[in-house]
Amino acid sequence: MASGKKSPASGMVMILVVMFVMMIAYSIPWIRGGVGSAIDGVAGPIVEGYGIPFFAFILFLSSITAAYSSLIQKYTIDYDNMQEVQAKMREFQKEFREAQLSKDEKKIKKLEGKRARMMEQQMEMSTQQFRPMIFILILTVPIFFWLLYRLPPYDPLTFTATLNNAIVIPFYGIKSLTEVILVFLPTWIVWYMICSLLISQIVRKALNIGGV
Repeated sequence: MASGKKSPASGMVMILVVMFVMMIAYSIPWIRGGVGSAIDGVAGPIVEGYGIPFFAFILFLSSITAAYSSLIQKYTIDYDNMQEVQAKMREFQKEFREAQLSKDEKKIKKLEGKRARMMEQQMEMSTQQFRPMIFILILTVPIFFWLLYRLPPYDPLTFTATLNNAIVIPFYGIKSLTEVILVFLPTWIVWYMICSLLISQIVRKALNIGGV
């Protein structure tokens, strides 16, 4: 009989489709620019009107990202069930190794039948971990579109460091927010990631969210 419950595979496919759509949107200039321009109508006057250094505004945005990401994960992931599945998987792997070492063919055959159910539970757990990414991406990608819209391309010949377009990075010194400092990543993305990761740890601790 058909079940209304979605399979783990279908859930993972949906997540991959959303991520693919976001990547396509990022690659189309008029979509990226249109979203950035729309957000700039609200965020632009705040930055300009209050004279907020741009690196400080990125810190503010990354704090918001850390907060809603942690909250989404808290209410979409069953951490108790996740820990239970992980414990069962560890116990199964231990039992299976012991059966192999003792060459207990009867037990190995029995455990091989159980393996499929364990793998399905693990797939469900993995899908549950990735599901919040859909909502997080929908909220975060427009922020990145606005930052790309707002920050001009880096030109070493005309760059003059100001509070609005530069930041001091340890071991690097004063860098333009758009200057590449880590492989292919510009300064503002590295700064955004550092702030978001650090603040998310504080938020997760405050909300008592378990590890993913």
